[in-house]
Amino acid sequence: MKPFAGVRILDFTRYLAGPYGTYQLALMGADVVKIEAREGDETRSLLVDKAWAERKMAPSFLAVNGNKRSITLDLRRPAAVEVVKRLVIGADVVWENFRPGVMDRLGLGYEALSALNPRLVYCGVSGFGRTGPERETAAFDGKLQAMSGIMSITGEPSGGPMRAGFALCDTIGGLTAALAVASALYQRTHTGHGQLVDVAMLDAALAFIPGPVSEYTVAGLSPRQIGNGSVSRKPTASRFRCGGGFIVLAVLTEKQFVNLMRTLGRPDALDDPRFKDWASRTANEPALREIIEGAMAADDPRTWEARLTAADVPCGSIWKVHEIVHHPQLEHRDVLQTVDTRYGPLRLVGAGFRFDHGSPGIDREPPTLGEHTEEILKEAGYSVDEIEQLRRDAVV
Repeated sequence: MKPFAGVRILDFTRYLAGPYGTYQLALMGADVVKIEAREGDETRSLLVDKAWAERKMAPSFLAVNGNKRSITLDLRRPAAVEVVKRLVIGADVVWENFRPGVMDRLGLGYEALSALNPRLVYCGVSGFGRTGPERETAAFDGKLQAMSGIMSITGEPSGGPMRAGFALCDTIGGLTAALAVASALYQRTHTGHGQLVDVAMLDAALAFIPGPVSEYTVAGLSPRQIGNGSVSRKPTASRFRCGGGFIVLAVLTEKQFVNLMRTLGRPDALDDPRFKDWASRTANEPALREIIEGAMAADDPRTWEARLTAADVPCGSIWKVHEIVHHPQLEHRDVLQTVDTRYGPLRLVGAGFRFDHGSPGIDREPPTLGEHTEEILKEAGYSVDEIEQLRRDAVV
């Protein structure tokens, strides 16, 4: 049995930060009921691929909605609010990522729903949380990457601040929410009571960079862009050019430095006074880089990776997404799981960990829009006639 089997989550989230969080618990067995507007989660129709977008099953939606069930509700209608209240009676978690106050205006805020179910864990994910001067400010991943300081320490100094190549703050926010909800559910086993979980994506982003933050708050140092360098500031922990590409080295110890120079065929550098210790190597970084890249020009990144790894020199060649998804290590760990769907088998990313018993996994294909509406309403006690009336009234 998976860890969260028997836990029911009413999932009002959309886009990425919310659905990514609920997906983590869905992978671990929670029954996640995705409550969507009649048009559906906006990510269903993102035009990365036209054919999938027309199905309202765009790759960005498929990526984080496996194992969920979908019901459509027009929450502007009182009858839809009543449906939610009936569902809340049997739910463990309500999870939403509207701006603070939206659910309250709908009559579905924490105070209203916890009165119906005192054991309810209510998670609200927003850019800035429920308190503070920015609480009503709209947020998006790029704004949070910029505001959190993450962009200020990313990229080459000559090129200006740089955004990460994926929705970093959205996924950090979602993962933080998953940890918070799991913690609240565990605490409920002791207290018997649910509670409000307030997740601010800006807070989560700062919690993700404790090192750079403490460099300033403790030592008064303002972190700077270091390009492809390491936070260790070692000149041999960086990206280096090879024949036909690049490789990343993480040479941090004396032993590793000796092994690097010998494997590169440059043992003479070990006797060079410019490289006698780490202070000297840092002061003469351009000359050291010239030696390393000059030797590495003789072969391609994967060849150097094999040689250096055999010599116990930490390194890594640059893998593209279409390459890494076929790596034998990931195949062995079953990170990308093949799911049978109405469109044929799909490979989707599961969880980043395994258990000895009850490991997370994808057991159900991502739902089509409103696929489980009737099923979920029947579970809430609605009759066939009542469901038909809800359809006629455009409630569902």
